[in-house]
Amino acid sequence: MITLNPESRTPLVTQIVDGFRQLITDQTLRGGAKLPSIRALAAAHSISVFTVVEAYDRLVAQGWVVSRSNAGFFVKRRATDTAAPAAAEADGADPRFDARWYLRHIFESRNLELKPGCGWLPNGWLFEDGVRRSLRQLASEGVELGGYGLPHGHMALRVLIAESLAEREVTAAAGQILLTQGSSQAFDLVARGLVRPGDTVMVDDPGYPNLMFMLRFLGARLVGVPRAPGGYDLAAFEELLAAHRPKVFFTQPRLQSPTNSVAPVAQLFQLLKLADQYGLTVVENDIYADLDPEQRPSLASLDQLRRVVYVGSYSKTISPNIRVGYLAARGELLEDLAQLKMVSGLTSSDITERLAFGALCEGRWRKHLKSLRDRLAQAHEGVARRLTDLGFELFSEPKAGMYLWARHPDLTDCIELSQQAAATGILLGPGHLFLAEPRPTGWLRFNVAFSDDERLYRFLDQQIRLHHPGAAA
Repeated sequence: MITLNPESRTPLVTQIVDGFRQLITDQTLRGGAKLPSIRALAAAHSISVFTVVEAYDRLVAQGWVVSRSNAGFFVKRRATDTAAPAAAEADGADPRFDARWYLRHIFESRNLELKPGCGWLPNGWLFEDGVRRSLRQLASEGVELGGYGLPHGHMALRVLIAESLAEREVTAAAGQILLTQGSSQAFDLVARGLVRPGDTVMVDDPGYPNLMFMLRFLGARLVGVPRAPGGYDLAAFEELLAAHRPKVFFTQPRLQSPTNSVAPVAQLFQLLKLADQYGLTVVENDIYADLDPEQRPSLASLDQLRRVVYVGSYSKTISPNIRVGYLAARGELLEDLAQLKMVSGLTSSDITERLAFGALCEGRWRKHLKSLRDRLAQAHEGVARRLTDLGFELFSEPKAGMYLWARHPDLTDCIELSQQAAATGILLGPGHLFLAEPRPTGWLRFNVAFSDDERLYRFLDQQIRLHHPGAAA
């Protein structure tokens, strides 16, 4: 149906997208026609299913194709389509390779026994005692079940967040804080408020998969800004700015996922200077700020929310299940985003916001944060030692935060390795997921809080020996 050239400098994902777009444009494929299943196309061209998933996702985001649950992918019908509807029966397409399913059940799967590739902390590391005490306090005060919360969110929590930001030298009134259902809703609101189909948007590369999926779904054209062990490749950043003139840059300067790199203050100053020069809005993801034992300037503290939108969350420190995040922005932009929040989902939950507020007001909150940081630092040392003993290269080692980004010279296909791991009950974090432009890679993201099990290192050692006998001790 389409022809692919693995030797071409054009990425396979782009070749697939362009091939189907041409078939749809010249009406070889008419509205309602079914595309090959993900597995079938991957097998026909001897390519990764993840490459096909990425290409199909782009076709959906660009409006060429629609996805039907448990049925597959179909050419989107247009007003000019006259062809009879194609049959929609499933042809054995495997929903396990649909990107939405992947994000829901693989990237955050709780079914596999070991989860070194996951993106959360173990239950015992979270602020369970504080949440329980807050729940008891809420129950004693009485919970109002009727009505909704405030459009901007629970006022007492917004005041507390403003005070917390002031400690980080970000001046923001409570009226500049918008509470959201986790950081994911914050990014979604900012993306829908600032990005239009066809806009060029910059993202960290590697970076946050769910954000990149969200932006592509909105029709944005993504440009990846390379991460370096010391933060940003500013020369590449400036070249990309000049070449693409992007509208927005979504970035995570501190304890970045997946690399865990930290950008120094000199780079932040230069980044903001370039943002001013090119009229760029910067969305700063700082959801790991509470995990950082060092007081570091943020883009928001240097810019004071003039060009920067700041996103934070309590999912990593209190509990991911209460879904409380927030964003801070200049007044007029924040009001637009608050209106968008109401249009798309009304208010966020006043009950969970009050629950978070109660936990944060606990006298043990700061002690919990210190204990969590110490525990992560200790885990970093142990996991880094085990990985380097096996011959892994570590991208960055700040000895803080949740992750290590690592690769082994003999394990060059993270997708194959992750599939092998899943078959033995181990969830890895394949680097392919985090790239702005999918390509083969050996990088893996390790969550240090879940990487203390001897079975993980036995598996890695076996795979190294399999690919290079005698390589590992």
